[in-house]
Amino acid sequence: MIQTPDIVRPPQHLAAGLAAVGSATASAELSRMGIRDSHIQGPVTYTPGKCVAGPALTLQFLPIREDQYSDDEYSDREKQLHRHALYHTQPGDIVVVDARADLRSGVFGEMMLTYFTGRGGAGVVVDGAIRDFPKAKGLGIGMWLRGTTPNYHTQTGIFPFAVNVPIACGGRLVMPGDIIVADDDGAIVVPVALAPALLERASVHHDWEEFARMRLGQGGDLRVYYPLSDEAVPEYEAWKAARQK
Repeated sequence: MIQTPDIVRPPQHLAAGLAAVGSATASAELSRMGIRDSHIQGPVTYTPGKCVAGPALTLQFLPIREDQYSDDEYSDREKQLHRHALYHTQPGDIVVVDARADLRSGVFGEMMLTYFTGRGGAGVVVDGAIRDFPKAKGLGIGMWLRGTTPNYHTQTGIFPFAVNVPIACGGRLVMPGDIIVADDDGAIVVPVALAPALLERASVHHDWEEFARMRLGQGGDLRVYYPLSDEAVPEYEAWKAARQK
């Protein structure tokens, strides 16, 4: 049987906290920390309203070359590396796929995604397409995709090559075990070493934005409340203290 490496998963509270702050706030704070662009560009939400964060299981596709891959979908299914990516699934994991932005190969279908869901998987980010979307969308997992197709994974020009290796997904480097934060704004990648500091900074950002949103909705001055000015800080601190009581 093919052996593929597992990932080192970060503490669950980091992923839960980053899910609460969302991709936009996390992306903005990452930029201030030196990671200028964390957005995985191309895949967009196919499950509106879903917000997930979790460690990345990575799957890399490459262009088919016949001496390296002979296409027979079910003759030896254990040679299909896209299956092995899912074998590693633990609750909260997110599968991130470099499918070369190919919109003709469905890297997963309903059955594979049903298995992933049953293992506790939280979502998939695919720089490419899946198949069986009308049924897959009812599974309850988050899906960020470039598109959908009726074709199976090796029916056209790509094949699964490696599991849990560094990949390029939507123009961003994703390391196995990095934290993915994905919602209606899109999916971002958080380097796991930066996650504790990011969560601390992003939580503060999230709090003052909540206060600023309230004041702006009440007709407050944009110049005072967004971003939060020195003039507004005492008011914000009083609001925060009252809320904590």
